[in-house]
Amino acid sequence: MTSALFQPIKLRELQLSNRIVVSPMCQYSATGGNPGDWHLIHLGQLALGGVGLLCIEATAVEAIGRITPACLGLYSDENESAFRRLLGALRHHADTPLAIQLAHAGRKASSHAPWDGGKLIAPEAGGWEPIAPSAVPFSPSEPPPRAMNAADLARVCEAFVQATLRAVRLGIDAIELHAAHGYLLHEFLSPLSNRRSDAYGGSLENRMRFPLEVFAAVRKVWPEAKPLGVRISASDWIEGGWDLAQSIEFARRLKALGCDWIDASSGGLAPGQKITLGPGYQVQFAEAIRKEAGIQTIAVGLITEPKQAEDIIASGRADMVALARGVLYEPHWAWRAAAELGGELSAPKQYWRAPPRGAEAIFRGAHVGQR
Repeated sequence: MTSALFQPIKLRELQLSNRIVVSPMCQYSATGGNPGDWHLIHLGQLALGGVGLLCIEATAVEAIGRITPACLGLYSDENESAFRRLLGALRHHADTPLAIQLAHAGRKASSHAPWDGGKLIAPEAGGWEPIAPSAVPFSPSEPPPRAMNAADLARVCEAFVQATLRAVRLGIDAIELHAAHGYLLHEFLSPLSNRRSDAYGGSLENRMRFPLEVFAAVRKVWPEAKPLGVRISASDWIEGGWDLAQSIEFARRLKALGCDWIDASSGGLAPGQKITLGPGYQVQFAEAIRKEAGIQTIAVGLITEPKQAEDIIASGRADMVALARGVLYEPHWAWRAAAELGGELSAPKQYWRAPPRGAEAIFRGAHVGQR
């Protein structure tokens, strides 16, 4: 049997050895936006796990775009230098392609880490004033963000460009723009958070305008040979909010601008969401966008078992699958998938003796003598 999950896929000139992606996962462990030892340990174990692509967590393009004061950033020379040290170590020991998710938290910025409650941090307590398309708070109990003016729009768009240029210098293999989970670009898309009356609010065309401008500006400076994707929330799971039909149109417009994939997640815009959870509950979004917009998609959301992931790819519902919490719990999930599905992947020589008897063939080119 030839496993669909372990077939290679090419994104522009980037060749992935299989269809397994590690989702970007916020760690809330940076200092001044800089990655440190935690990121080396965290990303190091995931880079050795045999996946096709590893995406670094949401990384803010300006300081006030961080979700928490402890979130990653790529907006300063110090950030860039810290990333260079991290990436150098990862590349020395692993050949897994590395992507980064560039983001701006919008009205969800200046928050405590989840384990500290996740609530907004007031400026007098060390926080800052969040910005958003409109002065509509995430929660009714919080003060409203400041509505962005023309100067803010220009500055944030340029911040995405400058972060992209830093990613170019760092040799990052791929970029994903974060337009999901209630953060800034998603806030522009949803009519629940975007109440503007200018060219950036109201109609679907207007609400898509700023995210599309940001994408086009990033694509212009990102090397033609390197892929650029977008994560979206395909549904707000709230009546009258952003939905799948609008997501399909947004995906069509992104494809026309040179987008290489849609990472189809959902939710996160407001506390009133009503999500029906279950295994693979978001795969429907990846499937519909792939079919209707004709663009490659990544399926996410409670994909936990190798056979489940295999069926998603083999049936054409998505082109890749991404795991988050599943690989935190089991960093070598791809090894188990290869053993169960008859796949093959790369692994460090130091681990060649790891597979149980009968599963040795999962490691490409492995040969271990015995002393």
